[in-house]
Amino acid sequence: MAEPMSEVRVRIAPSPTGALHLGLVRTALYNWLLARQSRGRFILRIDDTDAQRNMAEALQPILDGLRWLGIDWDEGPEVGGPNAPYFQSQRTESHRAAVEALLASGHAYYDYASTEEIAAERRAALDSKEGIFRYSRRWMAETPADRARFEAEGRKGFVRLKMPSEGTLVIDDLVRGRVEFEWAREQDHVVQRADGSPLYHLASIVDDHAMGITHIIRAEEHLSNTPRQVFILQALGCPVPEFAHLPFVAEPGSHQKLSKRKIREYMKNRDFADLVTRGNKIAAAAKLDTGPDTFSPVVVDFYRQSGFLPEAVVNYVALLGWALDDKTEYFTREQLVESFSLERVNKSAASFDPGKLMAFEVRHMLLLSVEARVELAMPFLRRAGLVGSHNDQVPVTNDQERPESRVAAIIAAAGDRIKVAGDILDYTDFFTADDRLTGDEQSFSREFGKPGAAALLAGVRGHLAAVEPFDVPNLERVVQEFVAGAGVKVGQVIRPLRLAVTGKTVGFGLYETLAILGRDSALARIDRALGRAGSSAAVALSERSESKGIP
Repeated sequence: MAEPMSEVRVRIAPSPTGALHLGLVRTALYNWLLARQSRGRFILRIDDTDAQRNMAEALQPILDGLRWLGIDWDEGPEVGGPNAPYFQSQRTESHRAAVEALLASGHAYYDYASTEEIAAERRAALDSKEGIFRYSRRWMAETPADRARFEAEGRKGFVRLKMPSEGTLVIDDLVRGRVEFEWAREQDHVVQRADGSPLYHLASIVDDHAMGITHIIRAEEHLSNTPRQVFILQALGCPVPEFAHLPFVAEPGSHQKLSKRKIREYMKNRDFADLVTRGNKIAAAAKLDTGPDTFSPVVVDFYRQSGFLPEAVVNYVALLGWALDDKTEYFTREQLVESFSLERVNKSAASFDPGKLMAFEVRHMLLLSVEARVELAMPFLRRAGLVGSHNDQVPVTNDQERPESRVAAIIAAAGDRIKVAGDILDYTDFFTADDRLTGDEQSFSREFGKPGAAALLAGVRGHLAAVEPFDVPNLERVVQEFVAGAGVKVGQVIRPLRLAVTGKTVGFGLYETLAILGRDSALARIDRALGRAGSSAAVALSERSESKGIP
């Protein structure tokens, strides 16, 4: 009888050194999917041993971002668990114990070389015929007497691994397949600084063992750490977990790694620039506190604050390097859990495609009911001060006393124009008092500078005043009847009418717009536009008279 499979335990171990990057999200998602599929455990550990780079304020956005995406952890910060603490900086005793064990078994040694001496050895080796550097161990302390002698010289000792110089390490990587490392090319890596603090590659793998991690799924940039970490585990008599090294997430249209520091360069990509423009517009309207390091399409908080759906982001990120087949793209979270496998992860880097991400967002958004989209949109309107008890600008009619009803009508009429929840802020004209509505002055002057434009608007106003009920079918019928009776093209009426009631030249259906505003608000706005048109005409006539010297 076959032995039951041991519990799958996976982890991510971010450092709190900056915003939650899409690359880390992809790694976290793949770990999470494997854990959920196998009914295993997903652990979140914070690798915060780099005191110079860690930022305490960077931790919460990482936790909040993962939770927003639905990537919940079974053990870790704010959750706890049997393997606490889950902050690497709080586990130094176990790291030092591991170093002492490596020293005692002869797999590590104290070294007293200075940085300059190591650099000199490296230069000499690289200039030699072989051109390969490997530390000579000249300043290795083999006995307590050696340590005392070096320390008497004022040297500081740190601990290095005593790596083998012969043979080959073979790893059966779950993504990359068979990977070989020649031990002769491995350095005697430092695992403990002179002040007694551990380095990442020791602390990380010691913690992985302590937490029972069975699969280390991480970015390919950590592949080079694998030989030294396997050496540490074997030297300590610990089992070696499975490894899976994921390709990095690449820049738009490139095979270079996606970076938070190259936003200006990415702006040359039209879809990326469109994404940035959309986010910045929402941020400005909603009065969001943003910065270049935390609010760009490279980091998760950009999508959360702009009103993207976490389901859409997860769906898209899952496909950055993995595919079920050559045709299936849209997945629910449950379908991803059921379908995911490391065997189908690509070895090559997947390029971030902002246009495709937006297509996923639109698809997922349109699957929601209007009521669900209203719930997503309302916080943006409140943040912008467009709805709420403090806002006295919103025109309210008897049949639209609740702002949610107006928002629902806008969302239904706008359709796929509202791609993210923050796009509701493109429709501020529906939440502005009639006497405070502003618009594109140039478009207004151009449109109402046309002969007969104001007269046509005044004419259609009389017909709109008598419409009963004031709904889309009747509004469309009355306007079409007026156009036919006036013997003009429909655009000659629609354009000035839209400008009058919204201050804009484009938007969703005009009849839906009028119905949402309601009769009183629509007529008030038309009257105000007619007043402006009359004033503009008088000013223009006065200016022409003055130019001709007419008193």
